Amino acid sequence: MNTSTNDHTVKLSRTVERLIAGQATSDGAGVKLNRLLTQNLQHRLDPFLMLDAFGSDDPNDYIAGFPDHPHRGFETVTYMIAGRMLHRDSAGHEGLLQNGGVQWMTAGKGVIHSEIPQQEEGVMEGFQLWLNLPRRDKMKAPWYRDFQDGDLPKFVTEQGVAVTVIAGESHGVTGAVTREITEPRYLDLQLPSGARFEQSLAPGHNAFVYVYRGEVSISGETVPLQRMAILANEDQADGVVIEASADARVLLISGQPLKEPIVQYGPFVMNSQQEIYQALSDFRDGHLGESAA
Repeated sequence: MNTSTNDHTVKLSRTVERLIAGQATSDGAGVKLNRLLTQNLQHRLDPFLMLDAFGSDDPNDYIAGFPDHPHRGFETVTYMIAGRMLHRDSAGHEGLLQNGGVQWMTAGKGVIHSEIPQQEEGVMEGFQLWLNLPRRDKMKAPWYRDFQDGDLPKFVTEQGVAVTVIAGESHGVTGAVTREITEPRYLDLQLPSGARFEQSLAPGHNAFVYVYRGEVSISGETVPLQRMAILANEDQADGVVIEASADARVLLISGQPLKEPIVQYGPFVMNSQQEIYQALSDFRDGHLGESAA
């Protein structure tokens, strides 16, 4: 783990536009989760389509997992804080996602996969983020990579903040994945009591913070446990400053909006209704789920 020497000083932090509590729901074969980024926020937080948080020590909440299901037109990023989940897909790939690991999957023109817990007891906790694909890439060949905890770039700031860079760049450290068009930044921050973390953000990029341990403060506003803070897109602000009065862990996510039409039908996200009809037809006719790169 590296020590950051570039302080990335933020002159003016973005403020909190609003706090989101999320919606309790279930997905797959009854996995209980909290959906923080819902469909009505997709344009506001473009290019991000969904963020689910799941966490339970009751196996009844997760044991059935997510049996075979299709995707087309976007990317999924699954980040496992605790637990073990086995991925299998229609291209014959298989991978075990476990403590601290990430799976990044580009569904592109289509993949059918399953995610099944490999434990019968204990805590299962993590997040799944959906990242939209630009129109030009929605029908590209599927792709995926598994990253174990030790594969993910990490650094520690002078204030002792431990940073995992899942995507994008932070303080001179490049993440496990980069994307040219959407430019996603996905950071997991572990802030000790009394620490502050500064991150520059490009003007016009949409950004949000989710607190999953403790609480933090952004521009004087408290962001409590299990709340997502949408950061305002202010012309003068050049980044965000996050402060912790007690130990905290947060996700900081930002990206370049695509500003393209978003048409979603369940696991398909395209630019038009006609493309959705085509996805449904392809799925019905068995044309979805070709080999992933």
